Amino acid sequence: MQYHLDGFKPGSPHIKTEAESLKIGAAKVDVLIVGCGPAGLTLASQLSAFGDITTRIIDQKSGPLEVGQADGIACRSMEMFEAFGFAEKVEREAYWVNETTFWRPGAEQSAIVRADRIQDVEDGLSEFPHTILNQARIHDFYLDIMEQSARRLVPDYGRQLVEISLTDDPDFPVVATMKHVGPNLKEQVETVWARYVVGCDGARSTVRKSLGYALKGESARQLWGVMDILATTNFPDIRLKCAIQSATQGSLLIIPREGGYMVRMYIELDELQPGERALDRNVTSNLLIEKAQSILAPYTLDIKQVAWWSAYEIGQRVCDQFDDVEDSKRDVQTPRIFIAGDACHTHSPKAGQGMNVSMADAFNLGWKLATVISGRAHPKLLHTYSLERQSKAQELIEFDRDMARLFSAKPKDAAAAKEFQRYFSKHARYTAGVETKYDPSLIIGPDASQHLAKGLRVGMRFHSAPVVRLADAKPMELAHTIKADGRWRVFLFADADDDGQAGGAIDKVCTFLAQDPHSPLVRYTPKGSNIDGVIDIRAVFQAPHRKLALDAMPQLLAPAKGRLGLIDYEKIFCPDLKNKRDIFDMRGIDRAKGAMIIVRPDQYIAQVLPMADTQGLADFFDGFMLPSR
Repeated sequence: MQYHLDGFKPGSPHIKTEAESLKIGAAKVDVLIVGCGPAGLTLASQLSAFGDITTRIIDQKSGPLEVGQADGIACRSMEMFEAFGFAEKVEREAYWVNETTFWRPGAEQSAIVRADRIQDVEDGLSEFPHTILNQARIHDFYLDIMEQSARRLVPDYGRQLVEISLTDDPDFPVVATMKHVGPNLKEQVETVWARYVVGCDGARSTVRKSLGYALKGESARQLWGVMDILATTNFPDIRLKCAIQSATQGSLLIIPREGGYMVRMYIELDELQPGERALDRNVTSNLLIEKAQSILAPYTLDIKQVAWWSAYEIGQRVCDQFDDVEDSKRDVQTPRIFIAGDACHTHSPKAGQGMNVSMADAFNLGWKLATVISGRAHPKLLHTYSLERQSKAQELIEFDRDMARLFSAKPKDAAAAKEFQRYFSKHARYTAGVETKYDPSLIIGPDASQHLAKGLRVGMRFHSAPVVRLADAKPMELAHTIKADGRWRVFLFADADDDGQAGGAIDKVCTFLAQDPHSPLVRYTPKGSNIDGVIDIRAVFQAPHRKLALDAMPQLLAPAKGRLGLIDYEKIFCPDLKNKRDIFDMRGIDRAKGAMIIVRPDQYIAQVLPMADTQGLADFFDGFMLPSR
């Protein structure tokens, strides 16, 4: 991480300089977030980084989440956590899902036997593992970021949203009414005026209901129980992720938890009757224990403690849209109210996608809100949130429906039993979160030049690879330069003959970006700001780092920044040839021509361009950015 840019400051570099108070009243905010779940806290953490944006986040609970709920963290979410700065903390505490085993009925369709054992995440899929960690700890990490941010953002607990409405106020058009709830708060009603409201308030979302929207879909009428336990057992795979399908007793999913001792079990119970709900069955922890023991038989399971348990019914539901604008009015109206996470899509826990997709919703929306509020982009950018995330949620619903059906299917024979395993293996990339691909839009360009970087696909996340930083020879992952700070990135991958020399392809692009009136840096960087404050330019050369001269590079790749005019030496990289991990080979980048990669603030690739196509680069940003004032 970089710090001391504007002068030495002792103490933790994680604690940002507090922003000056803005000239608006306490009851007026740029963004009001309703709900302190994964989506709400992801969004709040991202917005809290902007000192010029006022954000408030409320929740009707009395305090932070302490235990239970989601725990699976996909590789893609780990990549996102790196952008926020706490991936290492998760890696250190979490259980790593390295392998998965499949258990099915034996030859006599009686006792379960291990049918297969596979690697959970394929090699090279991500630099991060698939992990398991209590959702409450993820909340803790986000809360730390918020409290240490420029805004010193802390949630307002004990606030229950009553209603929201739109007014004709051009600046703060959304009015939210809330009441104070909880033993430590006086009963009173509070009104907040906001530029934007985001409902991250769960499946029973008040924000969604205020929009007149409904979650659409059907319940599978299958009752499941879940419990976190401390137990002793002679089942050999208790510390591996296991999918168990018994002949007559149902199915069981075992997820080892962090800490080395705790285990989570998802336990199939009976099918619900039409109109029946999970609460009607009076499920108890003892019932879950007995059912788990019967599925695992003849192996023993001695429960020492149940740390948390619940019962739920499987259902897949999704909203038609994730903002307050009808499709027919998008040409004349921009969104002011949004919904994210469980407020707009719900599904079963089997694929481990709930928390991950909710956080992805918020990461998609956060930088867009920040860019529009700061006046750097046209409000039409906000239409892309519902466009992109609603289609991804629909894909998840369809995938989750198949996964839940196959998991609960009674294996009639060996061939039928193997179907679930085949499906699991086939869609491992999807469950890792790395298969999301956004369609062409305002911020996803055409893929006409995809051949220049075959492994960095337009519309998909920027797949990291190892590099060596030129200035200090530090080996690192290139994508770790993309932080959750709302900035765009342009990566310049040099051709084989380019070493940064004057007149080379890299130099020509840098000269255009630094000087040409049509350059997006010139047009969209506010006066007085750092040259990389909106769009960050970085270069990757093919030569070994010891063969290049830092002082011969274009000035744009070593810019003077901050009030002291200090030089940023962290923008130039080379392949990690020592360890035989060449990013040009790993990501299929054309060595003869190089490539220019535009990457969004949420780490998705917006466009691949030829190195000389500076006009295409300018046209892309001209499509939605606003000239600096």
